[in-house]
Order: sequence, then C-alpha cells, then structure tokens
Amino acid sequence: MDFDNDSAFMNDVVVPWCRQQKLEVTRSRAYKKNDQAFVGQKDGAVVRRLMGYGRFDGVETARLMGRLYAAARLYVNFFQPSFKLKEKRRAKVIKRYHPPSTPYELSLAHPKVTAVVKKRLRDQYRSLDPVALLAEIRATQEELGNRVDRRAGQSRSLQRTSPSTAPTTAATFANPLGTTMKVGEPRATHRQPKRRYKKRVRMPSKLDPHMALIEGWLAAEPQLTAIAIVGRIADLHPDQFGKKQHSIVQRLLRALRKSAAQRLIAETAAEGYENVAQPPGAVDGSGYAGPVPPTAPFPVPALNVGPSANVLRQPAW
Repeated sequence: MDFDNDSAFMNDVVVPWCRQQKLEVTRSRAYKKNDQAFVGQKDGAVVRRLMGYGRFDGVETARLMGRLYAAARLYVNFFQPSFKLKEKRRAKVIKRYHPPSTPYELSLAHPKVTAVVKKRLRDQYRSLDPVALLAEIRATQEELGNRVDRRAGQSRSLQRTSPSTAPTTAATFANPLGTTMKVGEPRATHRQPKRRYKKRVRMPSKLDPHMALIEGWLAAEPQLTAIAIVGRIADLHPDQFGKKQHSIVQRLLRALRKSAAQRLIAETAAEGYENVAQPPGAVDGSGYAGPVPPTAPFPVPALNVGPSANVLRQPAW
C-alpha cells in the first residue's frame, strides 16, 4: 500500500491494520510530493466525479455517502475498465498498454490470488446488475446535491430538467438514459459552470485632464516614450506627478497606439484596393510595365557548378 504521511488517519488506523495483515507499506518522504505516485490517482476520476466539490456534514449525510460508495465500489471494480501501462521506452518515449480491463478481471488474471477468492468474485459478479448499481449511484448523488443546495441556501434543483426523485426500478431508470446523455450532465453533485466575469466600470484616470496635451505631443513626436511624457507632465504639474510614475502612461500609450494602428489598417484597406488591384502588364505612375510583383521571377544568385563556370539558375515556376 502506498500513501502519504498523514498524521491522523494513516498513522492511527491504516498502518496498524497493514501490520496485522502483513501488508507492505511504502510512504513518501517529507516535502517530496513526487514520491506519491499512486496516492490519490483516482480522486478526480472516481471520487470527485461522484461526490462533486460541495461540503457535506451530518450523520444522515454520512449514511448517504456510505450508500453511494457501496454501489460505486462494485460498479467501478466490476464494470469500469481502465488502461494499465505495459511498458515504456525512454529513447523516444513509446508507451504500450494492456487491453482495458476492470479490477475484477485483473484480480482473476493475477497468479497470487487464491482460487477461493476468485470463485467468490465470480459469484459476486454474476449477482450484480450494472444498471441497478448506476441507478443507486444517481439516486444518492441527487440526495447529496439537494443537501448541498439546502445548506448553501441555493435552488439548483429547480434548474434541472428532471425532479429529484429516485427511480423505482432499474428498468424505469434505464429507459431515459439515451436522451439524458444528450441533454447534459445528469449528476446532481457535478460542479456548476463558472459565471462570466462582469466587467467593471472604468474609473477616472489622473491623465484624463491632460489627454489633449499628450495627443498633441504624440502627433508632433510619435517616437516619444512613456518616461519622456511623464517627465514633461511632472515639470508642468509637480504636485500631481512624479518622474517615476510612468506605468499609467505606458498603459495609455499602448491603448492610443493600438487604436491608431487599427484606424490606419482600416484606411489602408479602404483606399488600397484601387492601387493594388492592377492587371498584369499595366503601367503605374512610375512607368513600370512589367508583370505584377508577386508573379515576377525570383532572382537566384549565380552558383559555381564547375571549375570555371558560373550558371544563373532560374526557378522552376
């Protein structure tokens, strides 16, 4: 068994039980999280997908969690196959996997599992119904989701398409499964989608009264930097600005230059079609009467292919 260095449950309960059962225990070193290669590897795939991210409390909730885990243990171990790494080569990382198999199938194939245990597993497998187990999982998830809603004062259950009632039989649960998968996530404990970020109202800036002055400076000298601009403003208004307050001017310059570039691109796109779209061989204002530049042959420098010969190679097109 592989687990981390928990000071409460692991040391007080798990370690003595492993010693009684003569099970080998491996533990991670302190502050070495990479040692925990197998710890929590099913937390996201099984636990979080079943329980969600809500906070549960109370004895009745603990009983519901026990029902959920009792059904999920059988459903996952007997009916949910997973990939197991067969080998990995390091030169160019090549991974090969065994065919997907469930923990039940892996246990039957393991040579160290006794025949008595394998027989008991086969008998238990024949008595299980995956649809009934999934129905039990969904019913307990629905109840747990309702408890989270009541605890947080929310009403997420009103947003669901189906009422939070457990199916009476496995057949009634299996009938709408095809349409439920298309509608969306049926698990009540699933994490709700994040809300879209609401943009804040722009706050007034210290540079707003000086915008006309800054735009005039930039029109006369487009290469001005933020440090130079804040230096000029600090000379005019030393009580409001210092020569080191150039971060707000940098943000302003980025916005002004972006808008100016967008205007320039729009004007060029509107005016440039008449000048660019000329037929091949047309004469422009400079007297050029050759082909349009994109179709002209690309000049290739002379290459020395012999002892005293220079050949100018033309491109194939």
